[in-house]
Amino acid sequence: MQKPKYKRVVLKISGEALAGDKEFGIDQEVINSIADQIKEVKRHGIDVAIVVGGGNIWRGRNSPQMDRATADYMGMLATVINALALQDALEKRNIETRVQTAIEMREIAEPYIRRRAIRHLEKGRVVIFAAGTGNPYFSTDTAAALRAAEIEADVILLAKKVDGVYDSDPMKNPNAQKFESLDYIDILNKGLGVMDSTATSLCMDNKIPIIVFGINKKGNILRAALGENIGTYVKGG
Repeated sequence: MQKPKYKRVVLKISGEALAGDKEFGIDQEVINSIADQIKEVKRHGIDVAIVVGGGNIWRGRNSPQMDRATADYMGMLATVINALALQDALEKRNIETRVQTAIEMREIAEPYIRRRAIRHLEKGRVVIFAAGTGNPYFSTDTAAALRAAEIEADVILLAKKVDGVYDSDPMKNPNAQKFESLDYIDILNKGLGVMDSTATSLCMDNKIPIIVFGINKKGNILRAALGENIGTYVKGG
């Protein structure tokens, strides 16, 4: 069995990725594929924490007439729906899983407690962090960066629909060039849109590398977790 490069990872999954080819909702085949891949990652002895987005259910920025804070709280609730769906798929594969939410809803999930999350990871459980940071005006990318720093993760695996970071939108520009590696400051200066500036700055300050890769190809989550050359690697200068 290949020796993994990382001991503890935070996997950030966008809500849009969970929708698959649909415009809205959860694609069960995508959820199942992700769960299968996470099971393989766990077989290699890697601690896995997950942060999920909610864009497949609700995107607050698409509701300009709504109060921003209210829209953001609704988005946090959408991430909890995705977290529960992912937990269900993982536990059907006999993977012990805990959902922790930044907004308390004790009937369905634990409140986020840093020490408890770390203890779950030490016991071999997958921990899914939902409801972002619990605060409006912060993205789930920022939540991923914050949780990675708190649990002392070795890397953030940023799973997206595209297979890396490009100099322009590859969906619109067929001549877009992919970067093999980048510095945090490049993302900020060039406005590449990998993560928002708050999340990128948090990773830069805490020296947390980011691997941006495509989630659509089966096996990519394991390859990224093992440290194989995949997607775009973001690090310090």
